[in-house]
Amino acid sequence: LGALAAVLLVAYIGYVIHALCVYSFSMAALARISPVAFFREMVPAMMMAFSSASSVGTLPFTLECAEKLGARKEIASFIIPLGATINMDGTAIYQGVCAVFIASCFNIDLTLGQMVTIVLTATLASIGTAGVPGAGMVMLAMVLESVGLPVEGIGLVMGVDRIFDMGRTTVNITGDAACAVVISKMEERKEQRTRGVLG
Repeated sequence: LGALAAVLLVAYIGYVIHALCVYSFSMAALARISPVAFFREMVPAMMMAFSSASSVGTLPFTLECAEKLGARKEIASFIIPLGATINMDGTAIYQGVCAVFIASCFNIDLTLGQMVTIVLTATLASIGTAGVPGAGMVMLAMVLESVGLPVEGIGLVMGVDRIFDMGRTTVNITGDAACAVVISKMEERKEQRTRGVLG
């Protein structure tokens, strides 16, 4: 139980660092929006994602929050549903953490090459993960097989997968909204430059 609590803590630290660093930088540098304002507006969608563990189920909330942050409806309505299927940052973090945890439970020392393979496979696997609760478990088997780890190790984390899922879904939908806002703001600046040239 102590080891499971530790791996959950590591995963959630990864989720928080990724959200605060990557999304805050994206908002400040690319969208020119305060990261604090971004996260404050995203609270309803993040709470829904955390409680439901479903990116698809959270879509209406994510769309509404993104539009309040300035995302155009036509851009948000394309990017956010697409992101619910292929933009799974939290899932990639989860799969990497769980693969290393399972390797340590079986006393398998991972080489640098295997760790790189885990990162690449987890990233690619997260692209095809369905936006429904528990879908990451299926892709975790593929990540384990890619480096020769025993697939039955999934049973070690299966009992707490829902807790993992709540955090990773929150990260996933936040990334979808961030992308929609960034693209919308970049389009606005492009149109302003075009009008300036034509004017």
